[in-house]
Amino acid sequence: MRIVWQQGSSNPDNVVNFNDICQWWGSLSKKEVAWAQRLIPEDNNVNQIDWQTQRFDEKFMIQTPEIRGITLYWYKLGDNAQRNLTPKKLELDLTKGQLYIYPASQAQVVIRIAIPQVKYQVVDLNNPQIAANSGEENFLLLLRDSQQKIEVKLNLSSEKQLYLLSILAKNLKLDTQFNLSPEKLNQLLENINKK
Repeated sequence: MRIVWQQGSSNPDNVVNFNDICQWWGSLSKKEVAWAQRLIPEDNNVNQIDWQTQRFDEKFMIQTPEIRGITLYWYKLGDNAQRNLTPKKLELDLTKGQLYIYPASQAQVVIRIAIPQVKYQVVDLNNPQIAANSGEENFLLLLRDSQQKIEVKLNLSSEKQLYLLSILAKNLKLDTQFNLSPEKLNQLLENINKK
């Protein structure tokens, strides 16, 4: 979801959008942000901008971010110099946690301030071997892919076990081959508990 504010816009949501952006900006205090500045392409298509990390991009802890008037103010952690930027347009992507600032003083520049996203390593296991061991508190699920020589151990609490079971049950219910009714599921569970 994108929230846009533009200086001088007649959009009736302009003031509300600006207030939402002000709140988001203020919430960045003492958080690490990634600052990147790029030239806007000649065709003004900002979707073509390459936001991959470049030499002059920065990551820093932002201190005391605030907006007075329409100007954004902030400090870098450990730096006594207050910085500021007056935009002609602000675009906040709430889904990605990114604010695009179009400075009033530089018509062909866009600045992106982003909350760095956690990147997870994805491991694909195709039809792994499965083993399980029930302990006193947790349930250990072991997934092993002998071709890739990868083993994944999952320690699941009771709540996570129920969640996993509910996902599997929904999946089985949707599979017409199994045609799993709630009664059939209860039977399966009782049989498992007997073992």
